[in-house]
Amino acid sequence: MSKVIIENRGKVAIIRLNNKVTNAISPDFVNDLSAALNTIKSESQGMILAGGDKFFCIGFDLPELLKLDRTGMTHFFYQFNQVAFDIFTLPLPTACTITGHAIAGGNILALACDYRFMAPGKLLIGLNEVKLGVPVPYLADLMLRQIVADRSANDMLYRGKFMASSEAEQTGLIDEVIPQDRLENQALEKIAEIASLPQPAFSAIKANRVEAIRIRYEENYKSKNEIFLDCWFSPSVQDLLTEAAEKF
Repeated sequence: MSKVIIENRGKVAIIRLNNKVTNAISPDFVNDLSAALNTIKSESQGMILAGGDKFFCIGFDLPELLKLDRTGMTHFFYQFNQVAFDIFTLPLPTACTITGHAIAGGNILALACDYRFMAPGKLLIGLNEVKLGVPVPYLADLMLRQIVADRSANDMLYRGKFMASSEAEQTGLIDEVIPQDRLENQALEKIAEIASLPQPAFSAIKANRVEAIRIRYEENYKSKNEIFLDCWFSPSVQDLLTEAAEKF
């Protein structure tokens, strides 16, 4: 069973995360999301990324990933970053609809979209990697600093801070907080409106927006990814990750 589902809504495709309640990011999840992106890139004019009502996405599937050796984890981590990069550079208008917690890797997938819409309430969003002993992946760091003020990004990254939707909107991480019963429809309306404009012009504008980050990432991602992996496999961090995995 695929970990993601594609739902076509006219010109816009909804990619709905479908990996149980938590939508944890596993190797199979990454493969299925990559395949879905390849499909909609040629068949659709806009994309919505949607998760579940309890978790948009909890982040990495720690119980599964901790079974991988360095070679296996390296392959997974590079593939995950490639999928986030593919979303970020997709030459179509994109948005994510967050109706559940968007944590760590889940927040990263949201960052890769052009727009982020979130339901109100006690939902949390944030990048807690530092608390687990690993750096926020390089691409996510770059994307976050483009979206929010550098001081806000520092506060999030240095402290591993989670935010409710209201605070996330104030910092600019979330574009708009929308009641859950209207969230997906409003996101679809916005993306459909942009998708109706001449696509070559939109694609060129988006290419300009992502260009600086694309160039920096392509130049540096290998060395930056290896720093993450060195941290991941250090004994003290493995202990932290194992403790966190017990809560899944």
